[in-house]
Amino acid sequence: MAPSGKESENSETQRGVFATTHWSVVLAAGDSVSPPAAEALENLCRTYWQPLYVYVRRRGYGLEEAQDLTQSFFALFLQKKSFSLANPARGRFRTFLLKSLQHFLTDDWKRDHRLKRGGGQVEIPWDIHTADDHYASELAETMTPERAYEERWAMTLLEQVLCLLRADYAKAGKTQLFEALQDFLWGTDGPASYAQIADGLGMTEGAIRVAVHRLREHYRERLRAEVAHTVSNPNEVDDELRYLIQVISGAR
Repeated sequence: MAPSGKESENSETQRGVFATTHWSVVLAAGDSVSPPAAEALENLCRTYWQPLYVYVRRRGYGLEEAQDLTQSFFALFLQKKSFSLANPARGRFRTFLLKSLQHFLTDDWKRDHRLKRGGGQVEIPWDIHTADDHYASELAETMTPERAYEERWAMTLLEQVLCLLRADYAKAGKTQLFEALQDFLWGTDGPASYAQIADGLGMTEGAIRVAVHRLREHYRERLRAEVAHTVSNPNEVDDELRYLIQVISGAR
């Protein structure tokens, strides 16, 4: 049975969008990294530096040494094109990156000859105070470095999606609406009722309910797109989303 026009259109759209996702671009680059692939890889590294930093700290390294190790890892990772060794059949990008870091930390030569901050061709932007705040807040929890990495990965991804969503609403001139409704993204309770928000924004309560529904839909779309950036096949997105929810549920 031939697909309907809408189904065909959706399928073509999914393939077109997925073809430009970060991890897919990196994998397709092979040994010769094109500018789009290099940019995609840097974007992935920016997403993952905080979880990896938390992992290194959990391994017992001090603040400055953890900064040096994390930055040096990324510099060597990009310089040596370690991503070309990735096999999508072996797991997700988050798993590949963590294993690469583990090898880096246990390799005496690399550790003794690591690059100092700023010594690599690519330097990942740091907000080290935020990263160390995350590390400190998790010290009371009993968890392995691997678990700390997974939780920080999940939280970083959700925070990134929220920032993108906020930017979308700002671009549409709806910053005030977003700020009023964002607390309803994950549940029905917020600091104010729908009626109170409607009164404050000069809208009806029904319009607020519709706006919340649209906000949640937009968030799901953004989250799915960001998860797709980190897998090599669109069929893996649902599994990765389920795992993300599992990690977040365990962190609460």
